[in-house]
Amino acid sequence: MKKEQIIAWDEEIVSGTPVFAGTRVPVAILIDYLKAGDSLERFLEGFPTVKRAQAIAFLAMALEAALMENPSAHPT
Repeated sequence: MKKEQIIAWDEEIVSGTPVFAGTRVPVAILIDYLKAGDSLERFLEGFPTVKRAQAIAFLAMALEAALMENPSAHPT
């Protein structure tokens, strides 16, 4: 899945907040759900415009970005 199919920034959509592409759902909401102990399924039920593949791809992107911050943390 290409990055532009996962996440979008547009000043006219939620004032430029990063959202799941094709929706008005900020990606930060997924992180908030997970931090609160909710499941991915619960998030997807609450935001049916977000595709499961988008959410999983976003989480993979977030993990990759976090590991780039500390390359020695890469799992072997």
